[in-house]
Amino acid sequence: MAGRINDDDVKAVRDAVPIDSVVSEYLQLRNAGGGNLKGLCPFHDEKSPSFQVSPSKGLFHCFGCQEGGDTIAFVMKIDHLSFSETVERLAAKAGITLRYEEGGYNPSHQRGERIRLIEAHQAAAEFYVRALESPEAEIGRTFLAERGFDQDAAAHFRVGYSPAGWDHLTRYLRGKGFSDKELITSGLSQDGRRGPIDRFRGRLMWPISDTAGDIVGFGARKLRDDDNGPKYLNTPETPIYKKSQVLYGIDLAKKDIAKASRAVVVEGYTDVMACHLAGVTTAIATCGTAFGNDHIKILRRLLMDNGSARVIFTFDGDAAGQKAALRAFEDDQKFAAETYIAIAPDGMDPCDLRLVKGDDSVRDLVEPRTPLFEFALRQIVGRYDLETPAGRAAALDEAAAVVAKIKTSSVQREVAVQLAGLVGILDQEFVVRRVAQLARWARDKGGERGGRGGPQGGRGPRGGAPQQAAPAPAFSGPALNLRSPAHRTERELLKLALQKPALVSPAFDAYGVDEFTAPPYAAVRQCIEEAGGAEQGVVDDRAYLGAVLDAAPDNTVRHLVTELAVEVFHGKSIDETYAGMHLVHVRLRAVDRRIADVQSSLARLGTNVAPQDLAAAQNEVWVLQQYAQTLRAHGAAAL
Repeated sequence: MAGRINDDDVKAVRDAVPIDSVVSEYLQLRNAGGGNLKGLCPFHDEKSPSFQVSPSKGLFHCFGCQEGGDTIAFVMKIDHLSFSETVERLAAKAGITLRYEEGGYNPSHQRGERIRLIEAHQAAAEFYVRALESPEAEIGRTFLAERGFDQDAAAHFRVGYSPAGWDHLTRYLRGKGFSDKELITSGLSQDGRRGPIDRFRGRLMWPISDTAGDIVGFGARKLRDDDNGPKYLNTPETPIYKKSQVLYGIDLAKKDIAKASRAVVVEGYTDVMACHLAGVTTAIATCGTAFGNDHIKILRRLLMDNGSARVIFTFDGDAAGQKAALRAFEDDQKFAAETYIAIAPDGMDPCDLRLVKGDDSVRDLVEPRTPLFEFALRQIVGRYDLETPAGRAAALDEAAAVVAKIKTSSVQREVAVQLAGLVGILDQEFVVRRVAQLARWARDKGGERGGRGGPQGGRGPRGGAPQQAAPAPAFSGPALNLRSPAHRTERELLKLALQKPALVSPAFDAYGVDEFTAPPYAAVRQCIEEAGGAEQGVVDDRAYLGAVLDAAPDNTVRHLVTELAVEVFHGKSIDETYAGMHLVHVRLRAVDRRIADVQSSLARLGTNVAPQDLAAAQNEVWVLQQYAQTLRAHGAAAL
């Protein structure tokens, strides 16, 4: 084994890779105030951003699902990596060579599986790109040229070619040190009669990257008539490639999607290329599967999914394209963004449209015009003979069931009125009531209580799922009550100790764990003590927070630490006066509690207390009362 990664190198990796730059590869971040950033959490489904990042602390925390931690914890969680794999990946990004406690640089065969599979895909992509320049690949270059893509376009999208032989890539990757097991697992090779052979042969190759930009798979297009395989062949499901969770072009489009709050969903690799080359740099495509729930989650995080965002679907004008549009409409309510559909009048896809009519026609195609719900209803209604009462009734039954799925009552009513016009029914209120009735039946059948657009839910004008309350932390003792002045003050003081240690040090370090009445806060105070106290935060802020997290006895306490380390302060001016006020309030309450405890004990004992114990207790009360009086008179100066 390569051994344990050197602690100093782990710290160097944490310091070298800003957490906001890493998180931004997966979701859009916006200013949250107080130096923090916010976005839609990638770890649970939410409609409004409760995920916060503190660049200065190197921490993230979601106030919805309670996930939190540093850069390493984020990458481990989102990419399902081990600690070592994550550190190695971030070290490669930062250009840091890692040392291992048992000596030496980490040999390639000891690297984590995900990293090895991604490295194999990167090497394969480079191999395919070089192969596109070979005489054999003339058919591939011709295919691209006939669709308006020159050499520069192919290079920009890293399009390549897989040689027609049985094992060209397999032998090449073996020479790079990859094992047969790794090649089979990656999906780049498959079992043959005499060992592994290339999965892709004699095809044009598009690399498929994840949101972070790592190549995780390939899409391969048939070029020759004697190829008996499907027109498009994709990488099979592997540990790093799940077709329902990847979008072709997302690595190139994600920044512009976030910047413009707009995404264009097309159907194929060449359509993505055509759109980007025409200036529509927000175009992406699914990879051999229908646009589904996981794809929506990716886009929502990039769009920050607000009401001003736009998602435009382009589908071929044929029956298959219309069917795809209807499938997309089934998931329409999972967006807060407005959804539209764009179909060229002559049914051409963006690639053909660019080739025939130029870049301007592609840009014009994707300008939002027809709402997706309107298109879906027209497709349904268009299948019936609306000249007859029976036809109108049948069209209404099918279309009304679709409208009933709209969760926000106001939008549902508005669309129902439009449906009445499409079907040709003059009594709009009849259609509205019919839709509402179907919606009620669906809720009752599914055991639902209240819609997503009801009083408890709502996500603005488009509806959405209600936010689920986070489960209560599994601390012993009474639950947190933020209406309690004591708990609010203790929370704010802990935030100061974690975020602004210089403002409360060294006074804070003299506070006992028992001065924090909420058990969760007492647990965090204990972690700070074990990490060396707030004074350590003055010396090295990042190392101090890492030590506090390491001292946490379980994930519940660890999540609370990250929450307090990124939460915005309640005060307007976070200075020594603010810090002193909270230090005094926490101490005063502790002193008052001690006075009450001693007096209560004396009252219970009555005349049974020994004279010397009585005198000691009375003296303690007197001293504490004097201290409390001094604190009230002089504030933090009396600490």
